[in-house]
Amino acid sequence: FFFFNDTATTEIYTEQIVGSVRCVQETGINAEYMGIKYKPMTVKPLNRVRKIKKRTNSFTRFQCEDYGGRLRPSWRKPHGIDNRMRRKFRGNKPLVAIGYGTNKKARHVIPNGFRKFLITNLHDLELLLTNNRTFCGEIAHNISSRKRASIVKRAAELNVRLTNASGKVRFEEKKAENK
Repeated sequence: FFFFNDTATTEIYTEQIVGSVRCVQETGINAEYMGIKYKPMTVKPLNRVRKIKKRTNSFTRFQCEDYGGRLRPSWRKPHGIDNRMRRKFRGNKPLVAIGYGTNKKARHVIPNGFRKFLITNLHDLELLLTNNRTFCGEIAHNISSRKRASIVKRAAELNVRLTNASGKVRFEEKKAENK
């Protein structure tokens, strides 16, 4: 703990270290001045795995660049008997191979360090209770705003991180203001 000459600053700084926001809200002192950002406690991933990409360029279909908009660049395996890409001739594009794959531990990990789990109801959220340091929830796109609000509230109680907790909330607040 760092102690300052006035007690109000010391209280704020100690509260920041502990992780509580309560003291700052009560005193009303501007904490940005000291370069401290206050956020409510969020769940951190159990072990953050660094994702190393062996290849950043996407694999494209054979001769897709020759046909403009008529042939999409999405990957298709070449099958022709004389196809020079399939036969791996020098100067051609590389084929998709297992060696380009990601590390198994880093596979399906999103940038915040968690893996995604789709939530469609409150029961799905209960499944994340024991795995809240490995998986984070993502509320399905077709969930109504009322059900979404109850899911967000329950996730806060269970200490489960949601990737899209603020979705549809602002839209519903604007609707309520207009009425």
